[in-house]
Amino acid sequence: MTIKYHKILGDHRGQLIALESGVDVPFEVKRVFYIYGTQPEIPRGQHSHYETQQYLIAVSGSCKVTLDNGDEKITYELNQPNVGLFQDALVWGEMHEFSEDCVLLVLASGHYDDADYIRDYDTFLEKIKS
Repeated sequence: MTIKYHKILGDHRGQLIALESGVDVPFEVKRVFYIYGTQPEIPRGQHSHYETQQYLIAVSGSCKVTLDNGDEKITYELNQPNVGLFQDALVWGEMHEFSEDCVLLVLASGHYDDADYIRDYDTFLEKIKS
């Protein structure tokens, strides 16, 4: 659960932020998706992964992300396109309080696999305590 500020490159033509697997993102990226058109009062996520790691960036707008490792919950506000948040495997995550213009980019270490998801919080707690 770490925030990382990325160097903004650019000139009078505009800005650019480059992200490289294993350098800026602490894993090899195997899946990319983004969340948009959300409702501010409806949270997303609310699950953990057995193996998949994720890297979240609000490329537009803002949202909050609460990460829970079973011992502590920390809420981060993502509101700059040069800020990334690392979510490790076996960390419960919830995205919430989306701005109308939020586009949340998620880079994942694994391909989609329904069996990798832990969708029940009590099951998550049992897994990390065992």
